Amino acid sequence: MKFECSRLLGNKKETWIGEITSCTTYKNSMDIYVQSRSSFHIIIGKSKYGNYVCVPNFNSGCYLSTLDDIFWNTEKLVNLIGEVDGITVAKAIKHIGDNLTLAPFFCLLMCIFNIKVKSQIN
Repeated sequence: MKFECSRLLGNKKETWIGEITSCTTYKNSMDIYVQSRSSFHIIIGKSKYGNYVCVPNFNSGCYLSTLDDIFWNTEKLVNLIGEVDGITVAKAIKHIGDNLTLAPFFCLLMCIFNIKVKSQIN
């Protein structure tokens, strides 16, 4: 599943494409692999205290707003992992939120788009 990322550099808009290439769902989380300018393994989930994301490649993680809240999530991620990578991860999360109502159905959606998917609902 491809998605578009962008940022403003002065008065010019810079854009790039990201792609979710694999996803594994669990009861309360998802392992997602994102490729763009960099490659990321991200884990998004829901805990007693709210939504969260971990980015093991950067030894980082933070709480999220809703999955589709691009402003809040981008602000948090950019502070942790840098501007381009933070935007990319936030856009991937938004893309998931836009295409997801319940975690188990996300795997079905990913299968439709011929993306490597594994479900381990425990």
